[in-house]
Amino acid sequence: MGIYTITYPPAPYPALVQPDWGSIEPGSPRYPGLIPYPTFVQQAPDLLLFDNFHRRDDVVVSLNVLACDWSRFEVRTSVQGPFVAPPPFRPEGTNMETAGKVIKCKAAVAWEPGKPLSIEEVEVAPPKAHEVRIKLFATGVCHTDAYTLSGSDPEGLFPVILGHEGAGTVESVGEGVTSFKPGDTVIPLYVPQCGECKFCKNPKTNLCQKIRVTQGQGLLPDKTSRFTCKGKQIFHFMGTSTFSEYTVVADISLAKVNEKAPLDKVCLLGCGISTGYGAALNTAKVEPGSTCAVFGLGAVGLAAIMGCKVAGATRIIGIDINPEKFEKAKEFGATEFVNPKDQSKPIQEVLVEMTDGGVDYSFECIGNVQIMRAALEACHKGWGQSVIIGVAGAGQEISTRPFQLVTGRVWKGTAFGGWKSVESVPKLVEDYMNKKLKVDEFVTHTLPFDQINEGFELMHSGKSIRTVLTFGSA
Repeated sequence: MGIYTITYPPAPYPALVQPDWGSIEPGSPRYPGLIPYPTFVQQAPDLLLFDNFHRRDDVVVSLNVLACDWSRFEVRTSVQGPFVAPPPFRPEGTNMETAGKVIKCKAAVAWEPGKPLSIEEVEVAPPKAHEVRIKLFATGVCHTDAYTLSGSDPEGLFPVILGHEGAGTVESVGEGVTSFKPGDTVIPLYVPQCGECKFCKNPKTNLCQKIRVTQGQGLLPDKTSRFTCKGKQIFHFMGTSTFSEYTVVADISLAKVNEKAPLDKVCLLGCGISTGYGAALNTAKVEPGSTCAVFGLGAVGLAAIMGCKVAGATRIIGIDINPEKFEKAKEFGATEFVNPKDQSKPIQEVLVEMTDGGVDYSFECIGNVQIMRAALEACHKGWGQSVIIGVAGAGQEISTRPFQLVTGRVWKGTAFGGWKSVESVPKLVEDYMNKKLKVDEFVTHTLPFDQINEGFELMHSGKSIRTVLTFGSA
């Protein structure tokens, strides 16, 4: 076992010398900075874990280090003054020492329905074949989490780790995983995309069924859980469970995204924003010049408004019983508003009168079966479409007069906005990075993870659009 030498290259590359090797580049959770490209990389590859090469004048001069056994290096530099070798670098999310081992970390456990979440220390087992373990940096609080926590979800299982809007980095991968490596920036997906099942091969749907059965059972594809707490098995949620510092997901339930993306923002593309935005673009396929109505002006409703605007709708009517939401909805593209409490007629009749016969497209973003009916009946005879986005409580049913459908109206639903997840989420992140998609504007509160129950209270009170919880610096 020899000592390997790093010798800095001479000018014209003095900028490669960095006095603080433990520093992290702005916007990146894992790179300690550049080191010169050494010839020993080929001789002793086991000593370094790195990814990107950096070139100058088409010559490799440095690389980004993820982890390194510094105890076996001797550092030489022509820079004046002493040089102190850095300590072992073990960035969060790429720690080689944790691979293959159980990780103990903080998580919010829902022990039973209707009770606040409990911050606990949980054990997260290593990923098995075709699984990925992720270090999460941020997660959003969504109404779907509250829906399951309330006990209304027919698939709700307890105890469980909820959460499905997250972003982080890959900590380790299981056998057979080829699309991800430690350090990759990723967003977990509650709608997977295997690319092999008949659903994935059909362009009409995004509802991959490869792991649907086990996901609904709160388990990973091998029918077991990776979470334990106080000696008890803890169920997974929607295949993601982002209310934990570490989680394990199937490799088909994960999207690799731009490493420069702010994780406390793009985590929201794991559900709400993508769902409402895609409902307008993919499910309804809103056309230029259309008139649209959006029922419910929470995060999903605002995203639907944004999608309608991008599609070219000229009238976008926002409907909500809380008028304080109207001003924010204007920022996303709403052109006018109706508060049903201010009307003497049913809301569908009001909209039909406002729009000379009804809207071209309506979107129900609440999960109320009576409003679902109103949204359909607000559509124009002959061509109006109503899209159900909100999730109603267990056992509830929708109804309308058959004549509403016989006369040309269309009633349809959507999940995750119709996006084929693995291929679409990275593109949505790029649209955000290129300022083509609003995301920051949805975040009204950012809290440390320990305050997760406060995040739920903000949502229930209508004071937040989206609360983002952070586990640490991203």
